[in-house]
Amino acid sequence: MTKILISADMEGATGVTWPADVLPGTPQWERCRPMFTSDVNAAIAGFLDGGADEVLVNEAHWTMRNLLLEKLDDRAQMLTGRHKSLSMVEGVQHGDVDGIAFVGYHTGAGAEGVLAHTYLANSLTGVWLDGERASEGRLNAAVVAEYGVPVVLVTGDDRTCDDARGYAPAARGVAVKDYVSRYAAVCRTPARTAADIRAAAKEAVALAVRHEPTGPRPRTVEIEFDAEHLAGAATVVPGVEQTGERRVAYTSPSMYEGIRTFKAVTTVVSAAVEEQYG
Repeated sequence: MTKILISADMEGATGVTWPADVLPGTPQWERCRPMFTSDVNAAIAGFLDGGADEVLVNEAHWTMRNLLLEKLDDRAQMLTGRHKSLSMVEGVQHGDVDGIAFVGYHTGAGAEGVLAHTYLANSLTGVWLDGERASEGRLNAAVVAEYGVPVVLVTGDDRTCDDARGYAPAARGVAVKDYVSRYAAVCRTPARTAADIRAAAKEAVALAVRHEPTGPRPRTVEIEFDAEHLAGAATVVPGVEQTGERRVAYTSPSMYEGIRTFKAVTTVVSAAVEEQYG
């Protein structure tokens, strides 16, 4: 039995280039939801073409209620909704996942890439994991490695595929658009990206082989903000220390704890952002 988990984010989906494209409730978000669902369906079909027995999709964007369940390939199941223990990679911790796909991913805060950010749309200007600049992809790859699960497929813009080579060099990558600016890209059509994703997912099944879990070990996360008061606000989270005017850092005993602390920091910081001045 081969089980694939798809972590589905939206900023890296086909056709998405603008904040309104991913902001729940906007007309543009409604327009982009079918293209997002198409990307995920292509991955599902490809994994099943390649011999996977089970596919679970974990909704990973914002409210985590964006994919169209009624349009989803009915051979898969979907985990939807917020407040999950491992957030974007929820489900990997149960010991039955053989490989994970990052579909619709994007680059991290401070990097080139369409809608580049890390968890918060703004406020964070950089995140580092053990000294290496970290996107959501790198953070999540470190989490799943603790459970022995390889990243087998990454889709997003071309910069996202470049980023993935740093944390999952063996994974298949599919660029659904080419970066022009944070809010512009040369986009491929949904029909073309679906074909590309399906073909790559079919190949990626061969990579879905659980490896020896890396196991818990201390991990250090550094976060830089665009305003000094946000660094101060973040220090209310236990273990988080201010290391510079706009920087904080913390060390966790495992990546499991590290990502949970990161979620706590971003939650606190988002509440400290004022409407006019940030």
